[in-house]
Amino acid sequence: MDTATKQDIKADFATHENDTGSVEVQVAILTARIKELTEHLKIHKKDNSTRRGLQNMVSRRRRLLNYLESRDYGRYQALIQKLGLRR
Repeated sequence: MDTATKQDIKADFATHENDTGSVEVQVAILTARIKELTEHLKIHKKDNSTRRGLQNMVSRRRRLLNYLESRDYGRYQALIQKLGLRR
């Protein structure tokens, strides 16, 4: 993922002007990286080190979503809808 893509994601999901680390931004960036690695693994089926990294990213995203769900359910629902995640 290049820097321009990350900047676009930050601009779309930021909660305020200088927001770079809110839960929404982190989950959106992880989701984009997960989609890229999923496509990579469809081609390179035996790339187990990438598969392990993907599993770590998925679990980190799940923990962030669980945190957001427990803190602010409305923001959680809005984020799930915007990203199109099944949860």
